Amino acid sequence: MNEPSATRKKLYIQDVAPRDGFQNEKQFIETQDKIDFINALSQSGFAKIEATSFTSPKAIPALRDAEAVMHQIERNPDVVYTVLVPNVRGAQRALECNVDEVNLVMSVSETHNRANLRMTREQSFEQLSDVVSVVRGSRVAVNVSLSTVFGCPMEGDINAFDVLELVGRFAALGVDGVTLCDTTGMAYPTQVGKIGREVRRLFPDLTTTLHFHNTRGMALANTLAALEAGIDRFDASLGGLGGCPYAPGASGNVCTEELVHMLELMGYDTGVDLARILGIAATLPALVGHDIPSQILKAGPRLTLHPAPDFGG
Repeated sequence: MNEPSATRKKLYIQDVAPRDGFQNEKQFIETQDKIDFINALSQSGFAKIEATSFTSPKAIPALRDAEAVMHQIERNPDVVYTVLVPNVRGAQRALECNVDEVNLVMSVSETHNRANLRMTREQSFEQLSDVVSVVRGSRVAVNVSLSTVFGCPMEGDINAFDVLELVGRFAALGVDGVTLCDTTGMAYPTQVGKIGREVRRLFPDLTTTLHFHNTRGMALANTLAALEAGIDRFDASLGGLGGCPYAPGASGNVCTEELVHMLELMGYDTGVDLARILGIAATLPALVGHDIPSQILKAGPRLTLHPAPDFGG
């Protein structure tokens, strides 16, 4: 049995399926379906929802309806609505939609950054610095998501010093938070613990989030290592939606319902209604047109019981 809520450690779960999940889907998800999905997530106890991306519709046609989505969702004042923005134009569009936070993305790996963003790391940093300047002075927070923190599928291991240096450069710009992303599922627990502790030690004023993919089946183990390092914020994607085009065989983000299921059993207070999100996850196969990785959706929570066989006699 879980401990009483008053004594349970609070964790912050941030669902990224509407952006990181839907942008990878081949089948376009209708705008109203996106709105209904986000509205359902908004009533499920998440601390933050990554709702969409203000990239060029030519670059990511799956999220070409960003303005319509942000203008029409029903906002819960207890939820932070964040959006991905790649440049100043994207930031301006996002600000016009009254977002709570902008999320900026670049890679620690030079090769991955060139492949994913068609820029050198230095060019990306300069472009994102301009975004920070545009957003500064508004009420909108700035988070930076650093890709390939724990490894690059083209370069291999990433030097932890490069990670810490890049975090430091963004901290100097005055960003509010940083997300350490295991973009292609290369992270392992001892590595996660070491980097997580160093980021918290060197940058205590930054809100630090961990973002794991389950490509090699280590996302939940890495979560435990992050918890031991003092991390209390985690990205996850309902149903395990997501992926990476530069990592053949890469699976989606850590599955939200699997993460919540584990953490609640361990006595943590995630704030998320597991039964409710399982109901939402059950609608995803029809929405995206294919099966989803969620094991909890298939097997049920731990204490899902089944009738005993008829022993006869």
